[in-house]
Amino acid sequence: MSEQLVSILVLLAVFLIATVLPVHMGALAFVAAFVFGYFLFGSEEYADLVFGFFPGSLFVILVGVTYLFAIAKNNGTVDWLVHAAVKASGGKLVAIPWAMFAVTGALTAIGGVVPAVVAIIAPVGMSFARRYGINPLLMGLFIINGATAGGFSPLSIFGSITNNVVAENDLPGSPLFLWVASIVANVLLSVLVFFLFGGKKLLGNPQRVDLDEAGTDGGARSVAVGSPSTGGAAVGTPGHGQPGHVHGGAEERAEDKAVQTTAVATADRPGPVTTLDRDRTLTLVGLVVLVLGALLPIGLDIGLLAITVGVLLSIVAPRGAKGAVGQIAWPTVLLICGIVTYVGLMQEIDTPGWLGDNVAQLGAPTIAALLICYIGAVVSAFASTTGILGALIPLAVPFLLGSESIGAIGLITALALSSSIVDSSPFSTSGALVVANAQENERDSVFRSLTIWGFSMVAVIPLVTWLVLVVPGWL
Repeated sequence: MSEQLVSILVLLAVFLIATVLPVHMGALAFVAAFVFGYFLFGSEEYADLVFGFFPGSLFVILVGVTYLFAIAKNNGTVDWLVHAAVKASGGKLVAIPWAMFAVTGALTAIGGVVPAVVAIIAPVGMSFARRYGINPLLMGLFIINGATAGGFSPLSIFGSITNNVVAENDLPGSPLFLWVASIVANVLLSVLVFFLFGGKKLLGNPQRVDLDEAGTDGGARSVAVGSPSTGGAAVGTPGHGQPGHVHGGAEERAEDKAVQTTAVATADRPGPVTTLDRDRTLTLVGLVVLVLGALLPIGLDIGLLAITVGVLLSIVAPRGAKGAVGQIAWPTVLLICGIVTYVGLMQEIDTPGWLGDNVAQLGAPTIAALLICYIGAVVSAFASTTGILGALIPLAVPFLLGSESIGAIGLITALALSSSIVDSSPFSTSGALVVANAQENERDSVFRSLTIWGFSMVAVIPLVTWLVLVVPGWL
């Protein structure tokens, strides 16, 4: 058995073990890099080689943007954005799901970890759904889709991972196209959700939302996410225990994924934040600076810029910085750095080239591209989207670039969408958070519906993105 094949089997074992057991995938990937590297390179060389694969620039981006997001959450800027989104809708009932879509998209676009943002907004959205008779499945899917839509911005976790892997492998890429494609796909999907799950009834409903309730504490049940001390996640409601007690192993596995990816804690406040004070204004200015630094071709490193903005806010507005370092998405940082380090070892022994040679013998690169998209969708529905993005892109793209019919940008975008849209599965962290925030008497129904919807996305999205983005070969 070749060392390249062994490296692939080890990677599959990492995903499998982390999916079925409460073991952090990133830590497991570091162990795999240590053990496999030792046997490959010997006791004298392996450590320097393995540490050389550590993604330093990606580490700084992940720490910087989630540090800044934690400050924005602490000083009430996130609460103000929620209130502003609902106020901009005029309080119209039909516009509330779209307001939740917009605010979750904005928060993930500026660097919020997708599960953490869903954990913050889901209690608000599901509370509105209960109070005003909106289908909880509609509201939950809008929140998840909004988070995914913003998740591929150049500042976001998903976008940073994808763009860094593309750049480090000297592959053609378009960060703006990736983000726009994610927005378009999730908006279209949300339109479908709107009409499938009760949106028509909202169109003629004159009832309006009380704007005084439009904050992240607006009557919602509390959801504790990512204790700074443990990096874990407890998803549940007071008096009702964990959602895993309702659905057994399925949601417990979903909660294990939350342990790996979520680290922003929700803070209790006496009421919704409806005004801009000095600290929130400065935070918004800092976020605008970060966005401009990411979008304008001025050559600034986004991670270093994010940390700089965060440090400046800590100096001029120290109240919001209290505890922010503890709320950095350390589980996500460990996850991505572990996976990317192990994938770097795989690249050192030319596993992508070995795969490319074997696929070339099959003479069907287009079909291989479809299979890669399905692998991303299936694994991500149960495991970590961030982990699968860091692993599959460097392994998938190089051996498919040999075909003139396969465009790198199209394949990367198709793989990214296939791996992220399936997060609506209740076995994924975002889906599990929506289930946890549903009313107890609706939780079983929401769980079943999200299971059907999530696996429908696993079946449909890879095929659609492959037909649109890969088969024509126009990207």
